Amino acid sequence: MVVNLETSYIPDRRRIEGKYLIINKIHETWQSLTEIEEHDIDHFDQIFEVYKNTDVYRNLLRLATGLDSLVLGRLEVLDEIKASITSAKLAKASGRILNKLFDSSLQIATRIRDSTEISKGITSLGDLAIKTAEEKVGLDEKKNVLLIGTGEAAALIAKPLNNKDKKFSVTSMTIERATGFSKILGGTPIEFESALSTFDKFDIIFVATTADYHFINHHRLRRVMEKKKTGTLMLDISSPRAVEDKVSTFPGIKLMFRDQIDEMYEAYVTASKAKVPAVEKMISQEIPILEETMTQLEPEPIVEDVSASANLFRMKELKKALAQLGETDEKKIKIIDDLTKAVAEGLVSTPANNSKKASEQDNS
Repeated sequence: MVVNLETSYIPDRRRIEGKYLIINKIHETWQSLTEIEEHDIDHFDQIFEVYKNTDVYRNLLRLATGLDSLVLGRLEVLDEIKASITSAKLAKASGRILNKLFDSSLQIATRIRDSTEISKGITSLGDLAIKTAEEKVGLDEKKNVLLIGTGEAAALIAKPLNNKDKKFSVTSMTIERATGFSKILGGTPIEFESALSTFDKFDIIFVATTADYHFINHHRLRRVMEKKKTGTLMLDISSPRAVEDKVSTFPGIKLMFRDQIDEMYEAYVTASKAKVPAVEKMISQEIPILEETMTQLEPEPIVEDVSASANLFRMKELKKALAQLGETDEKKIKIIDDLTKAVAEGLVSTPANNSKKASEQDNS
């Protein structure tokens, strides 16, 4: 993201001076489209990143080539970027500069992926966990599967389960998190206590959390698991471990931990990391070319940023003027506010219309 501000300072969107910035509009749009719960939406400021100038190109290329993916070289991220810019084009939410930037970056990223084979043999800890479960007990439609966790590690389990069209239940310490997770990554959400009380009904249990203690222990499961007659595979890929060793003493329980599949995973990671320098070198070579491609385009007014800057300037001047006048009458303040707003909007309307026409011509 490139911001058109007079200084490098980027105001917090929650402060008054940040109210009209484009970042606030992005947040509102994202919130209107997402299905995640309110407590996750509140973390927007923690996950939103701003890049300027050359860093925009570098970050986009690293993302598209899979260097910044949780799973190194992950191919799906390239498809996700393609889908995002396609949606933006269809909604006429992107202009020729963004379209050119993304189209060029995707072409470059595809070429780098093919040349370095960074995506070859791609796998994740989740893929290996699923493979282990298939080899140990099978993963047919008769198996009841439970996933405990709603973070990144749990997502690594959910995705391959979905790819195999395997139904599973998902639980977390709060039903809200389980529900939000299921809307995005699949699974049937259930209350955590309900999951514990029916532990004996599941054939395969994946535990993928960030808990720093054994929240699944022998005492907690004793009543429901002591009389269990059928076998259960429990695979804890949490780090640190979330399942107490003593749980393995229950009849029919096969308990496995992350370190038992880490050897396979480390072999993959080592092979993938060996390709990273080649990818980074090609990205560094492509950035000047991409930068030159973008500078050849005629400047396009970024209407939202211009409007945001105009509003910010208007509010500052309005505040000073009202202070000098000593005006406190709400009706008069509103009249003055409306007047300055109309003037500001009138000033940016011409470049806005010109930008829209140029964008429509390029997209036609």
